Amino acid sequence: MMRLGRFLFLLAILDQGLSFGQPAESPTGKRELRAAWIATLTNIDWPSRPGLPVADQQRELVHLFDEMQRANMNAVFVQVRPCGDAFFPSRWAPWSAYLTGTQGKDPGYDPLDFMIREAHRHNMQLHAWFNPYRVSVKDQLDQLAPNNPARQHPDWVVKYGGKLFYNPGLPKVKDLLVSSIVEVVKKYEIDGVHFDDYFYPYPVAKQEFPDSATYQQYGSGFKNVGDWRRDNVNRLVSEIAARIRAINPSVQFGISPFGVWRNKAVDPSGSDTTSGLTNYDNLYADTRTWIKNGWIDYVAPQLYWAIGFKPAAYEKLVPWWANEVAGTSVHVYVGQAAYRINASSTGGWENPNEMPNQLILNRRYGAVKGSIFFNLKSLLANRLGFLDRLRTDLYKKPALPPARTARESP
Repeated sequence: MMRLGRFLFLLAILDQGLSFGQPAESPTGKRELRAAWIATLTNIDWPSRPGLPVADQQRELVHLFDEMQRANMNAVFVQVRPCGDAFFPSRWAPWSAYLTGTQGKDPGYDPLDFMIREAHRHNMQLHAWFNPYRVSVKDQLDQLAPNNPARQHPDWVVKYGGKLFYNPGLPKVKDLLVSSIVEVVKKYEIDGVHFDDYFYPYPVAKQEFPDSATYQQYGSGFKNVGDWRRDNVNRLVSEIAARIRAINPSVQFGISPFGVWRNKAVDPSGSDTTSGLTNYDNLYADTRTWIKNGWIDYVAPQLYWAIGFKPAAYEKLVPWWANEVAGTSVHVYVGQAAYRINASSTGGWENPNEMPNQLILNRRYGAVKGSIFFNLKSLLANRLGFLDRLRTDLYKKPALPPARTARESP
C-alpha cells in the first residue's frame, strides 16, 4: 500500500501539471533527498523550550514544516529519543524532559504521532531519529525518572566524560535498544529509523571508557577490545535491520556517521584525510561492514568541512563515500553543515558559495542521492542567503525522494 506521505506528494505534483508516474525533476533532472535534522536534545530546534503548552509546541512544529515545504524539501529527521527518553508513549523509556521540563511527565499528547501526520500533510517523509546509547548529558542517575530503565538497572550504565551511557557490551542493553525501536516500527507509520554519529562516545582526553570488566566477561575470541567494541555495535545494527525488515520492509534504516571512516595513512583503502578522529578507530563504528552486508538502506556521512580544508577536504570525501557504496543498494545522503555557514573557524565558510558549491559537487556523483542539513534552525536562519539560494535556484523545483532499490534481508 502506498504510504500516505508519498500519495499526498504525488497529488501535489499532479496539481502542478506534471504527468502521473514521472518524478518531479530537480535542477539535475533526478530525484533527490532534501532533508534537515530537527534536534530536540536540549531543545536545540524544537520545542523552543520545555514546558510549552501543547498548542504552542504543535504550532512551532507546523511552522518549521511550513518553512521546509517552502524550500521544496521532502524529508525531515526528528530526534524522538535524544537520550534514553522518548517523544512518544513508550514501554522502554520515560517521556523526555525536553517536552515538559520533567522526565517522565506526560505532555498530554503524542508528539511522534503528531509530527508524522504533519510531515505527511506537508508532503515530507518522517524519519524517527534515535540516539541508542546515550542515557543523559549529566552523570547523576538519581535525576532520571523512576521508570527509566537506566535507573532501574544501574549496572547497565557507565559514567564517562560527565555523562551517562548504556554499556554497549552488555547483551541486555542490546535487547533493550532493539525493543525500543521495534516498538516504534510496529506502532507508527514512520518512513525511516535513523541513527546519528554517537555509538561509543567521542573520546575524552585522559579518560578510558570504563568497560574493561565487560570485556573480560564477554570479549573472549576477540584479538583486542577495539574488535570487540565494533562487534557490539555491529550486532546492534544488524539485529535492528533484520527486525525492521521483518515488521515493515518499507521502513528505511539509515545511519549518519562521522565523516571519516579511516585515514589513508592507517588503512590504504581509507580516505585521503588526516583526521584526528575516525569512525573505525575511535567510535568503533565500522560503516564499511554495514554497507557491505546491506544492513542499512542509506549512509549519511557528516561531511562538515569546507572544500579545500586539508585535514578532511569535502571534495575528497564525497567521491570516497560514493565509491564505498558502489555495487550495493545503499544510497549516500551527505550530512551538510548548515550550522557552520558564516560561523566556523575552519575556513571557507564565510564564502556564500561554499554550501551551494557543495550541493553542485554532490550532483556529479550518481551514488549521492541528496542531502540532510544540520540543523534546521541554522538552515532557516538564512545565513549568507543560503536558504534563499535553495528556494530560488538549487531547490527551485520540487523533487521526490530517491526511489528505493532492491536489497536482501540481512
